[in-house]
Amino acid sequence: MTETTLLIEDSRVPRFLYGTAWKEDETQRLAELALEHGFRGIDTANQRRHYHEAGVGQGILTAINAGRVTREDLFLQTKFTFQRGQDHRLPYDPADPIEKQVEQSFASSLEHLGTSWIDSYLLHGPTHSTGLAAEDWEAWRAMETLHDRGQVRMLGISNVSLEQLRLLCADSRIRPTFVQNRCYAAQGWDRHVREFCQEEGLVYQGFSLLTANRKVLAGPDVARIAIRYGCTIPQLVFGFALQVGMIPLTGTTSAEHMRGDLQVFQFELATEDVASMESLAVQ
Repeated sequence: MTETTLLIEDSRVPRFLYGTAWKEDETQRLAELALEHGFRGIDTANQRRHYHEAGVGQGILTAINAGRVTREDLFLQTKFTFQRGQDHRLPYDPADPIEKQVEQSFASSLEHLGTSWIDSYLLHGPTHSTGLAAEDWEAWRAMETLHDRGQVRMLGISNVSLEQLRLLCADSRIRPTFVQNRCYAAQGWDRHVREFCQEEGLVYQGFSLLTANRKVLAGPDVARIAIRYGCTIPQLVFGFALQVGMIPLTGTTSAEHMRGDLQVFQFELATEDVASMESLAVQ
């Protein structure tokens, strides 16, 4: 059986995370359900436009009160989101400097999640598609300060290009531990960013592994590999992700699929099948 956790900076990090985006009023129930079925890593964001972070916190509190988990059992990851990624329900005063916005958003996240520390705090994407602007660095420096205080154990960034990641690693005082990107099979599952992460000792997290690749995953080659292992196509994709060093995210709303997703630690793909999945739909 494949190891279900990684030891990173003296912390045990689950190798499979439950993602809570786009759950709205179902967030509390689904977070609680994910914990009930074995997930110990939860990904969210203080971005009410796409997440309901307070609902995640209520789900966690219910699970803790029921005796299913303790806070120490859990890996909680949330994010700071710039105003351009938010709607009108901002977790900070937009008139304040970015440094203050980070502090306000983080304090709100602690309150939402009912905790005194965050295991992983991500910058929810740079302000522009290329380069790193002054605002990006101001946010990152504020995040480094939270790390210095011991309120955050690890830092990370999401929705980032290879160029931006190189810049961040070159000039940050505290480098990112995690890089979280949407993963397209047609782009080699974000191969260039993954390779950089491997070279630099960063941990890659992949999201939208299923939803971003529906057409490709409906093909006969994928079905043949899944049949060979007696697994579902989602299990095949998540198993592949684990074997190439990703931490995958799933956002399933099905208890059956939650159980099935965590069964991927029980099998390993042959080298040739990993290679087939790696090259799937690459132009």
